Amino acid sequence: MIPGGMMTPRPVPRGHVPAIVGTLVVALALPVFLIAHWRTGSWVLAAVLWVAGQAVALVLQRLPLGMGSLAASGAVALGRMFRAVAVMAVLLAVAVSDSSLGLPAVAVYAVAYTVEFGTAMVIYFGGEAAR
Repeated sequence: MIPGGMMTPRPVPRGHVPAIVGTLVVALALPVFLIAHWRTGSWVLAAVLWVAGQAVALVLQRLPLGMGSLAASGAVALGRMFRAVAVMAVLLAVAVSDSSLGLPAVAVYAVAYTVEFGTAMVIYFGGEAAR
C-alpha cells in the first residue's frame, strides 16, 4: 500500500538546487582523480557530458508545463528522456572502446545524476501539497 503522502500532488520545484548539488559532485570528483592518479580524461568526459546535460535541462526548464501547453509538456518529457539516453549512449560507447577511460566517467556521471535526482525528490516531497 502506498502512503497518502506519496500520492499527494505537488507543484514542480523550479529551483536549481539539484543541478548545483550534482555539479558539486562532479567538481569534487576531480581532486579524487588527481590524488588517486586516475586518468583525468575520464573526469573531463564526465564533466563535459554533465555540462551538456545541464544545458539541455536549462533549455527544457524554460518551456511551460501543464494542461494549457500540452505540446510543450510533451517536448519537455521527450527532451528529458533524450538527455539521459544520449549521455548514457556516449558513455557506453566510450566504455566499450576504452574501459579505463569510460568506466570512471560512467561512475562520476552516475553518482552526480543520482545525487541530483535524490535532491530533487527531497525537495519535491518536502514541498507543500498543490491546492
